[in-house]
Amino acid sequence: MVRILEIKESVFEDNNRQAGLLRERLKKEKTFLLNLMSSPGSGKTTTLKETIPYLKEELKIGVMEADIDSAIDAETIAKTGITAIQLHTGGMCHLDADMTRQGLEALETKNLDLVILENVGNLVCPAEFDTGAVKNAMILSVPEGDDKPLKYPLMFSIADVLLINKIDVLKYFDFDLEAVKERVLNLNPHIKIMPISAKTGEGIEEWAQWLRSETKKWIEE
Repeated sequence: MVRILEIKESVFEDNNRQAGLLRERLKKEKTFLLNLMSSPGSGKTTTLKETIPYLKEELKIGVMEADIDSAIDAETIAKTGITAIQLHTGGMCHLDADMTRQGLEALETKNLDLVILENVGNLVCPAEFDTGAVKNAMILSVPEGDDKPLKYPLMFSIADVLLINKIDVLKYFDFDLEAVKERVLNLNPHIKIMPISAKTGEGIEEWAQWLRSETKKWIEE
């Protein structure tokens, strides 16, 4: 057991070093990288599809869709008129910094202001690996339940933004929105919480404005 922990620590240490180097490179290239995480079915791709029209006229955007298999998400995003690539993880349930770097090189980030990495759908593994992103965002959808901050505290602790999606179906689920906010803020007092509906568009403009502001701040600093 001790030897396994030592190996795991070594893996995380190396990944953190690579993630730091990747952020330095992105800073020089003036490219903002967002890591978007959630469980499967929370609405990551639909949320991106609704967000991109608010930004693509003023920012050059690229999206990396990570999945164990299939290219359906990248095909969906490409229909918005921006550059999108699919990253297959070979069975792994997360991306690390080196895998992210490979994706960025394929995307040619020197010509992009904003890159969004849609991580593999999982509330455990992606939270453990620094991808080199400037900011982390996560989506919790109403049907998943309001107990997720209690079950997966690390994910909520590392996120800069929490999007609570599918609020259009709140009345059909036993989901306590205020309880979720309280639980999340207890874990992470600095997180920004935004209730949204990717289906109706509610809250998407506010989320897009946050993303626009953070991107420009990163580019101009």
